[in-house]
Amino acid sequence: MKRVIFLLLITFLLNGLLRAQRPNIIWLTCEDISPTLSMYGDSTAYTPNLDRLAKESIVYTNAFTTVGVCAPSRSSIITGMYPTSIGTQHMRAGKDIHGWGARNYTLPSNAVDINGDSIPLYSVVTPPNVRCFTEYLREEGYYCTNNTKTDYQFASPITAWDANSEQAHWKNRKEQQPFFAVFNFGVTHESRIWLNKNLPLTVAPESVPLPAYYPENPVVRNDVARNYSNIELLDKQIGQKLKELEDAGLLENTIVFFFSDHGGPLPRGKREHYDSGLKVPFMVRLPNHKNGKFTDELVSFVDLAPTVLSLAGVEIPEYMQGQAFLGASKLPKARTYIFGSGDRFDGFPDRIRIVRDKQFLYVRNYHKELPAYKDVSYRKNIDMMNELLKLKEEGKLTNDQKYWFRSKKTSEELYDCLADPENLHNLINTKKYGKKIAAMSNTMDKWLERVGDMGAIPEKEHLLTMWPNGIQPITEKPELSYEENVIKLSCETKGASIAYIISDVEINPDFDSKWQLYHSPIEIKKGRKIYLQAHRIGYKESEVLMLEL
Repeated sequence: MKRVIFLLLITFLLNGLLRAQRPNIIWLTCEDISPTLSMYGDSTAYTPNLDRLAKESIVYTNAFTTVGVCAPSRSSIITGMYPTSIGTQHMRAGKDIHGWGARNYTLPSNAVDINGDSIPLYSVVTPPNVRCFTEYLREEGYYCTNNTKTDYQFASPITAWDANSEQAHWKNRKEQQPFFAVFNFGVTHESRIWLNKNLPLTVAPESVPLPAYYPENPVVRNDVARNYSNIELLDKQIGQKLKELEDAGLLENTIVFFFSDHGGPLPRGKREHYDSGLKVPFMVRLPNHKNGKFTDELVSFVDLAPTVLSLAGVEIPEYMQGQAFLGASKLPKARTYIFGSGDRFDGFPDRIRIVRDKQFLYVRNYHKELPAYKDVSYRKNIDMMNELLKLKEEGKLTNDQKYWFRSKKTSEELYDCLADPENLHNLINTKKYGKKIAAMSNTMDKWLERVGDMGAIPEKEHLLTMWPNGIQPITEKPELSYEENVIKLSCETKGASIAYIISDVEINPDFDSKWQLYHSPIEIKKGRKIYLQAHRIGYKESEVLMLEL
């Protein structure tokens, strides 16, 4: 037993040494913006703070999410897995809350009907080996905080974060403890197009550029200007966070990421599988990196988890489907392709898969009989969406402007993104691209074979596989063994993680309590209290156990 205690002490000292050497990492993540920033050639919005960050960063010009909407996209960010591979591809599966209720709205024909109710909000049960990547950081001594959005298609387990709230901040870590901190900025979210309607426009409507798929129209110009004005508000918030790092003397020991969760908030942006929905601004500032540079290296959001682990010097789990593009585990060969998908969006089913290289976008439509446009009610809060529908009915849209509203799709699509960055001219029937189409189709087949595609399973069937009889499974209670002041914990639920709190007094812990992640035996003296809870992604958490030793 003395040997065990000695080894625990040595491990603690070594971990302390490693922590002092590991870099801090911060994510400044925003919502719903495309690369409509000056470093990408669009200077419509005045963004001095992002401009400064770009001058000191690696600016990625070919960065893409996996799905053009928040929850599926964020599921790939937190797991390093494709949504279609772990069942998180539908928007939306569930609310970001603990506990799940039912919601009534119009749903696709494969909607689950349980006790006369429409498909419930459900927490996706991912494969048992899949974990939130932050758990691997926590195991290595990182202080991990999220402020404050998760939206992963499953309830964020308490094992994922040291703090996950509006108060979550790297400032609350132990002295010299390295941190991974996420700050999410919602000021550019789709909803802010109408929620910020009464705020002054800081970008003049007459000055904004319009893509070819938007008509020349005052309502359209006003909402586009609102979007750019919101980006200017975002820039100020980013500046405040960077100043906070600088004032704390941490900027030069912190790797700073800036990116959006998917493309822009306006019609034909968010929720789309074209560049307007999948392509994002993406920058990484390395410590003491004063001279920025641009790279056209392809980056996918499945690469974020392994890249952070690589930068932190943490081993990347073999199951992750992304690849590190920075750090010690960076692969020598960059990506040749990125992959994406589109499935159910609210009440509108579909199944779309895409593959893109640096020039071409290939699209496969599994339901060509379904319209390209999905009449999602949420975005009808945007004035210009209603204006577009009105102009469509009046026959006042050009061919480019009508393209999104086509009633049927071809089974395949191909776009030259260099010649046609707005993806309006489908080249699928152009003979000279035959070999390219065949090559990209073959690439997609190999990708789907490698990662799997749960979109091929009807959602009802998939849900009942995860939740037998429509009932959410429950994580088994943790089990504890205690011998000579050393505790070992386990759980019979495959894939479960265990959280614990050690206290000298009786407490009533909740999800916001300071839970620690169990990963190795714990030394604890008799007379103290330990609180335990087990979590498996998609399962209901176990009840909290309290044991007095």
